[in-house]
Amino acid sequence: MLEEWDEKGVDYEFREKATNILGYFFTAIFPWLILIGLWIFFMRRLQGGGPKGVFSFGKSRAKLLTENRPQVTFADVAGADEAKEELQEIIEFLKDPKKFQKLGGRIPRGALLLGPPGTGKTLLARAVAGEAGVPFYSMSGADFVEMFVGVGASRVRDLFEQGKKNAPCIIFIDEIDAVGRHRGAGLGGGHDEREQTLNQLLVEMDGFESNEGVILLAATNRPDVLDPALMRPGRFDRQIIVDRPDVRGREGILKVHTKKIPLDEDVDLKVLAKGTPGLAGAELANLANEAALLAAKRDADRVTMEDLELAKDKVMMGVERKSLLISEDEKRTTAYHEAGHVLVSKLVPGADPVHKVTIIPRGRALGLTSYLPIDEKHNYSKEYLQAILTHLLGGRAAELIVFDQLTTGAGNDIERATEIARKMVCEWGMSDRLGPLTFGKKEEEIFLGREIAKHRDYSEQTAIEIDAEVRRIV
Repeated sequence: MLEEWDEKGVDYEFREKATNILGYFFTAIFPWLILIGLWIFFMRRLQGGGPKGVFSFGKSRAKLLTENRPQVTFADVAGADEAKEELQEIIEFLKDPKKFQKLGGRIPRGALLLGPPGTGKTLLARAVAGEAGVPFYSMSGADFVEMFVGVGASRVRDLFEQGKKNAPCIIFIDEIDAVGRHRGAGLGGGHDEREQTLNQLLVEMDGFESNEGVILLAATNRPDVLDPALMRPGRFDRQIIVDRPDVRGREGILKVHTKKIPLDEDVDLKVLAKGTPGLAGAELANLANEAALLAAKRDADRVTMEDLELAKDKVMMGVERKSLLISEDEKRTTAYHEAGHVLVSKLVPGADPVHKVTIIPRGRALGLTSYLPIDEKHNYSKEYLQAILTHLLGGRAAELIVFDQLTTGAGNDIERATEIARKMVCEWGMSDRLGPLTFGKKEEEIFLGREIAKHRDYSEQTAIEIDAEVRRIV
């Protein structure tokens, strides 16, 4: 093309284009700077730039309780004197290990808190943190396992590494059954990941490396599903039972939770404790709080015994259903039904005295009769169980005598009576005909984590006799 221009005599010249430095920077250099910055950011997060980072899966999520947080001590825990005594020894060992080591004793590796929900296992662990004066790491068993393989084992290693750096210290794993279930059952990758996490936990607790000064506390309400290797001495040296409190324990718990609540002079916590059999510490704390709320609603300066009784009924029986429309015939039937319970309880020797009767609907019941045991019972005699069966069916008998008809109001009573009678025959050996034998072996499905069936280890003829005995007792 240039030759053609020369032949035709075209004048032309070439000039260099002016360079735009700012434009060159934004088009050529700036995108690379963004990519380099993002790479540095993600690499820092990958290396542990924060426990909640996107890529910090392998880091422990344990929370370190510091001195700045409100401290819980053993003075805030009631109704678990034996458990406190066991844990007190661990605290003393941490404070003065030479006192025990001079006699050849070694510090316990761990303690497992066992008990029903709401009995104060986690509260006890927090109290240990407040009493010991050493670093306290808290973590849930569910925080170990994720969808990525190897994350749980990595978190276990990181947790114990933190503990070793700050020894002596205490590590607390709440709901350890989430990671410590029996190995060898179930299918799938999630199960394999949980087993790897458990294996790493077992190694850290009692492996080749010494963990002196690192004490592991754990809590569970399902000890039956835990792996036997986790339960043996050397890992959990102590298994501390935190059961539902007795009457003295309930009174102590009520005193703790009403300490900051102004009480009226008529309040008798001993009577309230007697009327709350079977309630755990969490339920008693809820009871005290409900009483305070009821007093606040009526602008009172103090909480009265009536407030506490109403709160007890709400916690144990359910909320009053005042808006439920009930016909006069149903009210009359319910009144005679509850009167039947009361009358039978008065006439049958050995029955618990009646504490309160109401025909105001609560929960799913149209009426309720509550009892106040004279003494706390741990073993039940055959006569006492028969007395319970009698007053359970007293309401049904009253309906039949007065109205010559039966209603569904006795459904729950019949269900409870049948359950007690079957236990008398199959578990407690109280049948004169079948004798002191146990029928039916419980089976625990480890993978499902719950009891789904009873293995019938008796013949069809025995099953017929069991049904006949249950029917005879009821």
